[in-house]
Amino acid sequence: MGNNYELYKVFYWAAKTGSLTQAAKALFLTQPSVSHAIKQLEESFGVSLFYRNSKGVELTQEGMVLYSYIEQSQILITLAEEKMAALKNLDSGELRIGGSDSLFKHYVLPYLEQFHKRHPGVKLHLNHGTTPEVITFLKEGRIDLGVVRMPIVDPQLQVTESFQLQDCFVAGARYAELKNTVLTIDALLQHPIILFSRNSRARMTITEIFHNYGYSIKPEIEVGSVDLLIEFARRGLGISYVTREFVSKELEEGSLFEVAIDIPLPPSHVGLLTMRNMPLSSAAHAFIGLVK
Repeated sequence: MGNNYELYKVFYWAAKTGSLTQAAKALFLTQPSVSHAIKQLEESFGVSLFYRNSKGVELTQEGMVLYSYIEQSQILITLAEEKMAALKNLDSGELRIGGSDSLFKHYVLPYLEQFHKRHPGVKLHLNHGTTPEVITFLKEGRIDLGVVRMPIVDPQLQVTESFQLQDCFVAGARYAELKNTVLTIDALLQHPIILFSRNSRARMTITEIFHNYGYSIKPEIEVGSVDLLIEFARRGLGISYVTREFVSKELEEGSLFEVAIDIPLPPSHVGLLTMRNMPLSSAAHAFIGLVK
């Protein structure tokens, strides 16, 4: 039966309009090519599909059976075309992003707001997790893109570096005497240190930096969220190691201040992760364009 789609289209319009002339018009064909197409279909099925009458053509019994199927397929194809156009124009579809709570809250949120304003029809799904979890979500196809701290070295992943973060030590009013001094690592470690509990990138980094200077950093308090790191420092329970960008509000209003230490703390970069060999959804593509 081969390439019958075009023939079915001709058949559909001839049956729908009851006229070969009208079918030709609707499909921008000549009338002889419409007649020819119908003749081909009739020959391939070995039945006649139309009677000719004074007004044009009408379906035979067999023609009606064929029409009942072809009509459904035409409706489906039209729906498919509309759906594809909607996805392309971002009237529908979904955007699935993975990342940590803190990156969502302090970094992704403003972009998501802009994206949502531009494409209110696109559903947003946020999957929270640590960097290794986000990478797993991506590989399992549960998200379209991840927002994580660099460096990520994985041949399956495409990384777009987007912006820089700076981690630092902060404390609240209780430690006011440390305000305008620069502490040695020794002096810093005289105080209770509050760190993020899970094997987060920030935690691994600071452990490694101190290790390189011959110190091990043992937190007095470990917490499971950046919000708690901030809250505990504000209440004077110790000195927290946090991302400066995540405490900009507290530093500005003065409920926290940065505790300076005499070794450099390298900045870290945040990257957008996608699967290297997978086509991006229009929504993910648009979002990355927005962030860039």
